[in-house]
Amino acid sequence: MTRRNARRTAAEGATRPCPCGSAQAYGDCCGALHEGRAVAATAEALMRSRFSAYAVGDTAYLLRTWHSSTLPPRLTLDPGQRWTRLEILDTERGGMFDTVGVVEFRAHYRQSGRPGDVHERSRFARQDGQWVYLDAV
Repeated sequence: MTRRNARRTAAEGATRPCPCGSAQAYGDCCGALHEGRAVAATAEALMRSRFSAYAVGDTAYLLRTWHSSTLPPRLTLDPGQRWTRLEILDTERGGMFDTVGVVEFRAHYRQSGRPGDVHERSRFARQDGQWVYLDAV
């Protein structure tokens, strides 16, 4: 793929609906966080951006937004798994003035043509002033 085609493909992806389920284009929503043009203001916003990172295959962002105490040495995504939809079921704290929060969600995917989902309560914390994923409860 030429550099020109790669730029066009990235620009087209930025205008597609964001995988997190917001009504915004990816480039204006989670794409801005993935590219470092914005930071997540809440734990839920970080959860949504991390789901989108799984959906677009952005392992660098996932690792960057993982708490240092639980950060895995590497992360390999399954290329056969396609993340399709996110449902936020509940949030506890995790607001703009909080230091910890919990987001319960259901993430839907397709693998080998079959649907599946992951149901999790994730804990988030602020580290160096930014929201990061800590672990699953």
